[in-house]
Amino acid sequence: MEIRKIYIQTIIIMMAGFLCACGGKKQEEFSLSGAIEGREEPSLAESREDNDKKGRWEKGYDLPVDENERKEAEADLRAALELTRDIYQEADKGDASNVVLSEEVLIQLKEKLKTMGMPVTGSEPYQVMENWQEMERFLQDAGVGKAGTVLLYRIHRDGGIGRFQYQYDGENLYVLAANMTWGKDETPMPAYISYTRIKEWRYTEKGYFCYELCVPEPPEVSEIVDGSCLVRVRPLPQECREMSEKCVLPLGYQGNNLLCSNWDRESLDKLDYNGIYEYFYGMKYGRRFEAEQFPDEIPAEEFENTIMNYLPVSREELRQWAVFDEGHQVYRWERLGCGNYAPSFFGTSVPEVTQIRENEDGTFTLTVDAVCQMILCNDAVITHELTVRLSENGDIQYLENRILDDGIFNIPEYQYRIGK
Repeated sequence: MEIRKIYIQTIIIMMAGFLCACGGKKQEEFSLSGAIEGREEPSLAESREDNDKKGRWEKGYDLPVDENERKEAEADLRAALELTRDIYQEADKGDASNVVLSEEVLIQLKEKLKTMGMPVTGSEPYQVMENWQEMERFLQDAGVGKAGTVLLYRIHRDGGIGRFQYQYDGENLYVLAANMTWGKDETPMPAYISYTRIKEWRYTEKGYFCYELCVPEPPEVSEIVDGSCLVRVRPLPQECREMSEKCVLPLGYQGNNLLCSNWDRESLDKLDYNGIYEYFYGMKYGRRFEAEQFPDEIPAEEFENTIMNYLPVSREELRQWAVFDEGHQVYRWERLGCGNYAPSFFGTSVPEVTQIRENEDGTFTLTVDAVCQMILCNDAVITHELTVRLSENGDIQYLENRILDDGIFNIPEYQYRIGK
């Protein structure tokens, strides 16, 4: 009996322990289940928003702008516009709906804005960046992996101001770009703001900040979106800027081949005289050639006098090498268009004189770089040497052009304006 009593007690104790264990397990499972059921699940809209943000950060463009940084950018731009208000109000804006300020006024705006102590530049070729040392220091630091931030202001032709905040975090470079312009009632108006990662960048020996922004790419878009940007940081010497504006900027690399072909006094027949005429016209008269005046032909005397003013070519040679109608005593002319010009990124390049050498015969040889921002983002697509003679009254005569280092093979073959 004693043994049986002990056995029954043992069974009761084991069953009680089992029931307690089961009860604890059920309570634990209930509590866990209750926690899961009580947790708020993210909505479909929130999930999509999170995925959209993640996708944008991976793509690098149209990044979300922090609200504090937005307010700071707008406040800085308002302060910059207010600083230049007096100059803008007194400037001659003409009667056109689109304001285009004179170069003199733009210089005044930049001089005023540079007092803020930040790097400031303009939108025209050969601009001198004020306070450029700070920009160069930032880029050099970023080049060795040092994090930092710099602000760059850019003055536009309409008097509006752009603000570019470059941020390097030790791995990636970003730009917060904002712009503000003057409204019709001369009140500051925000135009846009964007935050973008820079895909690739470099700071060149010439002092150019070249970079490519992250942009939509195929198949997301059907056409190429150009994210290339080129900013001259270290200024050109003043003499080089003056020679650039005087001798090469009016010509460029589009519509004529004076700067993008090899020629000298023994090979003047290679030049496209029917194409170069309108550019020499602009240099001679200080205004753009009006195609309505001579829709498709130029009187011989006008054409020849203009060309011979800039090139050592005779009247007889012009009539032989250019497209000339002897019966009507006119030279053929056509507007540059899709029928006689295949657009190229090289054609948009800006010629920039980087060195000047005076020769024993009194001529000057200019070392010129073709600076291309679009797609190529190259501060020297080709380098060529242009020899000119400058008279005391300021006239220019072009004598020779030589493209260095076989650069002629790196650019599109020239298409003559009118078939020879």
